Amino acid sequence: MSATAVAFRQQAPSMSEGKWIYNRKWDLAFISLSVVLVPIPYLTWLLTKDVLRLESDAGRQAVNLLIAVMIGGPHMYATFTRTALDHDFRQRYNGFVRSSIIIPLIVITLALTNLTLLLTIFFFWASIHVLHQILFVVESYNQKARQAPGRTTLTPLSRAIDYAVVLTSLYPIAAYRIAVTQDFSIGPTELNDAIPSLFEQPWVVYAAGAAFGVSLLAFIVKSILEWSNGTAHVPKIIFIAFTAAASFVVPALGNLDTAFQGMNVWHSFQYLALTWYVNRLRYGRGELARKPLLQRMSEDGKARWFYGFNLALTAGAGVIIAVVFTILYFGVGGKWAEASYALETSYYIGVLSFLWIHYYHDHFLFTQTTSVLP
Repeated sequence: MSATAVAFRQQAPSMSEGKWIYNRKWDLAFISLSVVLVPIPYLTWLLTKDVLRLESDAGRQAVNLLIAVMIGGPHMYATFTRTALDHDFRQRYNGFVRSSIIIPLIVITLALTNLTLLLTIFFFWASIHVLHQILFVVESYNQKARQAPGRTTLTPLSRAIDYAVVLTSLYPIAAYRIAVTQDFSIGPTELNDAIPSLFEQPWVVYAAGAAFGVSLLAFIVKSILEWSNGTAHVPKIIFIAFTAAASFVVPALGNLDTAFQGMNVWHSFQYLALTWYVNRLRYGRGELARKPLLQRMSEDGKARWFYGFNLALTAGAGVIIAVVFTILYFGVGGKWAEASYALETSYYIGVLSFLWIHYYHDHFLFTQTTSVLP
C-alpha cells in the first residue's frame, strides 16, 4: 500500500485527464495493469506446497489469512468511510444502514447450521459483487467519456456489448466444473452439494460458453469498428479486455479457493484506490468539512492514514474471530471440538458478517457512477 500512498501523494486528484478516470498513469497502475496481481495468491500457494512442503490445506489457509489481513479486510472496511461512518449518509439513508444488522444474524445462523450453504451463497454473491464493481468502473469510464473532448460510441448496443462480455466471462469454465467434472469446491467444502441440480446439466455449460463466445466476438468487432472510425474508448477497452481474460481463466485453476483469491486481490486493490480517490474528491468539494476523521484520511498525501485505519479495523475483526473460536471450541464442543473446524467456522462468522454488509452497501454505492467526476 506504500506505493499507493506515494502515487496518491504525488498526484492529488484536482482535475482528470481525458477519458481516464483520473489519468493514464493512475488508471493503468491501479485499475487495469494491476491484473498482474491475480496469479500471485495461486503461485504463493504452489510455493508453500511444492517448495516449503506445507500441507495443501495449511498453505491454502495461510494464503487466505495473509490476503484477508493485508488487503481483503482493509478494502472491506473502506466501504464504511462512505456509508456507516459518514454522518450525512446515515441521516439520509437511515433505514438502509439500520437494515444491515440483519446480515450478521443470517451469517451466524448459517455458519452454525449449514456451512456449505453459507459458502455457496458467499461464492455467488462474491462473484456478483466483483462483476458489479467491474460494471461500476465501466460506467465510470462512460461518465468520463461524456465529459471528455472528442467522439466516443456510447449507444445502448455498445454499452450492452461491454456489459455482456464482462458478465459472461466468469461462467463458462465454472459451469463446466459444476456440471461435468463436479469438483467445484472452496477448500474442503464441496459446493456441488448445495447447488440445485438444474445447474448441473450439460446444457448450462453450452449456454454459458455460447453466451461468452458471442459476447466476446461482438466486443472484438465493436472495438475494431470504433477504432477505425475514431470513437474507441481505449482506457475502457483495455480494462474490459484484461477483466474478461482474467475472469475466464481463473476458474480453470485447480485450487478454486486460492484461485479466486487472485481475483479478490485485484478487486480489493482497485477498490481501495477507487474509494480513496472518491473520498479525495469529496474532500475537495468540501463534503467532509464536518467529519474530522474522514477529512484527515482524505487529505493530500494521507493514503497511508486511510490504509492504516482500515487495517486497524481488520485487526479488530481478528479479535472477534478469536472470541467466537473460544466460545465454539471451549464452550459449545460437539463438532467444533475439532480445532480446524472451529477455526474455519469462527473465521467465516467474523469475516462474512462484515463482508456481506460491504456487499450490501456497495450495491448502492456502485450505482453512483458520477462519484468519480471532479
